[in-house]
Amino acid sequence: MGLEIERKFLVISDEYRLSGRGVRYRQGYLSTIKERVVRIRTVGEHGFLTIKGINVGATRPEFEYEIPLLDAEQLLENICEKPILDKIRYQVRHHGFIWEVDEFLGDNAGLITAEIELAEENQVIIKPDWVGQEVTGDPRYFNSNLIKMPYQSWKMK
Repeated sequence: MGLEIERKFLVISDEYRLSGRGVRYRQGYLSTIKERVVRIRTVGEHGFLTIKGINVGATRPEFEYEIPLLDAEQLLENICEKPILDKIRYQVRHHGFIWEVDEFLGDNAGLITAEIELAEENQVIIKPDWVGQEVTGDPRYFNSNLIKMPYQSWKMK
């Protein structure tokens, strides 16, 4: 079984952009219940089907398979829950890790998060200067929840 151990943070500056160009991601969901999230995603010229189990801390089962791009595009347009998430992803190397920074577009514009995948949950990391508050356990920031409650609809205090 595949496992994903991932921590998520808010981004507080645009210094991550110095790493180069981002890649457009489009993703939609066939299931968004917490016990099993089923996602369709396009990344450039590739399509993917991903199945994720329930989170226990920062860890959860994950299975990902490449599928034909045309199939992924048709699933996004015709079968996935709406709206479709649209974002630009940057990959940034920092102290031996790759940070994935997502700039959300559309109804989630203004939200920028950084994720880091780890080998174990308690692994020590050194955060880049552009990484702020950790939001790993906050379900508002789960991509699968951003289609139900987009960032621009949150009541900011």
